[in-house]
Amino acid sequence: MKDFEQKVIDMYNNDNFSTYEIAKHLETYPNKIRRTLIKHNIPLKNKSEAQKNALESGRSAHPTMGKKRSREERLKISSSLVDYWGEMSDKERAKRVKMAKKNWKSMTAQQKENMRSKGIAAIRTAATEGSKLEKFIQSRLEKDGFRVKMHEMIIPSENLEIDLYIPELKTIIEVDGPSHFLPIWGDDKLQKQVNADLRKSGTLLSKGYVVIRVKSLGSESLAKKESIIEQVLQKLNSIKGKFPARSKRFIEVE
Repeated sequence: MKDFEQKVIDMYNNDNFSTYEIAKHLETYPNKIRRTLIKHNIPLKNKSEAQKNALESGRSAHPTMGKKRSREERLKISSSLVDYWGEMSDKERAKRVKMAKKNWKSMTAQQKENMRSKGIAAIRTAATEGSKLEKFIQSRLEKDGFRVKMHEMIIPSENLEIDLYIPELKTIIEVDGPSHFLPIWGDDKLQKQVNADLRKSGTLLSKGYVVIRVKSLGSESLAKKESIIEQVLQKLNSIKGKFPARSKRFIEVE
């Protein structure tokens, strides 16, 4: 084992340093530290465990106890969230693409052809008036008393248009058609789509929004739509009762 790798493992296991702290100390970047730990089968701590260790060891003061955050601190937190999502994207992207390929291979040739045909038609319709599932979700949520905005550009500087937005809950609902999680246009297109989705989610989360991503095959039965809306309503009512912690603001429904 190289000296560098041994030092990384010692600092992580024995000194309870986070990947960020080790990277700063060794003048490298956090992803390199993460890869070193994974290479040697060292279990990675989640963000809350790392923060807890830093607080207990006295390396860091409690971030909120007894004080208000300055604008600079808030910007730093926002920036660190984007970095966190950037770091996670490699692993998450690989996981999603692998799952997509597995699901695609299990389909028959006829199912794949049907999916492509429906995909082309759905893209044309969604470009002008939104998908059927988007409209269904919007209609049902409004019936339940939620104010819903469709195809809102909530962060103009980022040029991000979102599918559905519930302002009172600071919550975004993205309806992902099959091209978001199946290689119906090929592996390269899927890879680009997954990257774009992760970047979009990361940006929205860094701005303090809750992001709910709904998987749609584009041909849901009424029973399936009801199942989806029940899950979405359950999540929204939970958010209404108590706004979730940062680590729980990304939600997937299928």
